Formats: sequence, structure tokens, C-alpha cells
Amino acid sequence: MKLYRSRRGLLAEQAGRFYTLNASSWDDLVSREHLRDCLERLMVDAKPADAVAPQDLLPPIGSQEVWAAGVTYYRSRDARMEEAKGAGGGDFYDRVYHATRPELFFKSAPHRVVGPEAKVAIRDDASWSVPEPELTLFVSPGGKIAGYTIGNDMSSRDIEGENPLYLPQAKVYDRSCALGPCLLVADEPLPATTEIALEIRRGGVLAFSGATTLKEMKRRPEELVEYLYRNNSFPKGCFLLTGTGVVPPDSFTLKAGDEIRITIPPIGILVNTVG
Repeated sequence: MKLYRSRRGLLAEQAGRFYTLNASSWDDLVSREHLRDCLERLMVDAKPADAVAPQDLLPPIGSQEVWAAGVTYYRSRDARMEEAKGAGGGDFYDRVYHATRPELFFKSAPHRVVGPEAKVAIRDDASWSVPEPELTLFVSPGGKIAGYTIGNDMSSRDIEGENPLYLPQAKVYDRSCALGPCLLVADEPLPATTEIALEIRRGGVLAFSGATTLKEMKRRPEELVEYLYRNNSFPKGCFLLTGTGVVPPDSFTLKAGDEIRITIPPIGILVNTVG
């Protein structure tokens, strides 16, 4: 089942049909420990609704924080080693990749998150910016993976590469995170064959494309969640971006007007424009 936050209220999609849910708020609904069961109960009295247009969708987030995991794919390890070698930090990322403890960092407060068809930003003081397509977990207050969405972890690679301590500036700024189009509430974990695909179009022409699958991710989602919830509380749950295995070449940087399309088939397509 897919859960949408829209300008028309909270909607559920099941078997290709849309329904209006009678729920008091997004936070109240998704923070329940047995979200799937709760949705099934709400569906009993849900009213049929028209399909929602992409421009009417809001990011599937309420008051939740967004966190992120780094260096969870071999490709991201290589990219970050390359960008940081001039600052003497190239081997940091290799050590993180092989370490027991994962890299976890705060990515976004809710007000910095944008949804489908909205504009993501690149920093004014950055010269090398890329999108990072990521499977994103929704985790309940009790630490259970309750759903999935698509995340775009916008990153300023030149700022991060100058010094690893600049990571927050490279990652955390207004409109640096996109989520959507929905929250997929599934009975089972997504299979390892699940594909994550990225397309970037410039002036209507394909400028970059790439894809990976979850089987290329070194760390299990449950492992990342376990570390995040150590000595941390999330009363309304949280979102966790699980890292990227698709990185454009070093010669590529985003420009205003670029269209970013991230596809994860069970969830949908997240489309944003740089602006």
C-alpha cells in the first residue's frame, strides 16, 4: 500500500485505486508502531478518490528528522576517496567502508525537505554539485522499518572534498533533500534485486544515467537503523537515507534547470528540477 501526503489530505493507493483516509494528521498516523495494521483499519471506511496529480503532492514528511548513511556502496567509497585525496582524507572513507560502525549524519529538518515536482537547490558557494539517489527508510519510534520512499541527497562534492569536516555544509542547506512521491508500506523488506535508477536531463536531453541494485549495498538496512537508534529517540519516527551507488563522473556538475528523475520501481518516480 502507498501512502501520500497531498494538498487534498492523506491518500492511500491500493491496487491502483486511490482512497481518502480519515486520519487526524500525518504524524499521528505514521508514528504508530503497527502502521500497516492501522492503514488496513482505516481502509474499511476510506472513500474512493481521484488519482492525485504529481504537482499536488507534498513531501511525505511531517515533523520527522531526516538522517543519512554514507559509504554504504563501493561506488560511493571510491567517489569520496577521490574527492578527498587532495585534503589528505582519502583513506578515511575506505576505513569507514570496512569498519563495523557505519557513517551516519543528520541530513535535514522537515522545513528543508521538498517533494515531487519541486525545486531542489545547489549551493551558491559550490562549484561541483550532484544528486544522490537513495532508498530511504521510514523508521517507527520503536526502531522498526515501517516503510520506504525515494530520497535525493543533494551534495556539494567540492566542499566535502576540501575537508571531510565540511560535510555538514556540503549536505545540509535549504532544499538539499527531496523525498517522495509516497511512503510505501510493505509487508516484506524490499528484495536485493530492487533497482535504483537515476536520470539527469539538461534542456530535454539525457546528460547522465546510471543504476544500481540493493544487492550492491554493503550494509543491511536493519544494521543502519540499529546504530541510528543507539542513544537517540525519535518520538514521531524518522527517515534514513541509505546511501548511494550511483555517482555521476567527476566531470559532471548540476546546473539550474536540470531535471533529476530517480526511479525505484516498487515506490515510483521522484522528479525534481534544480532551481
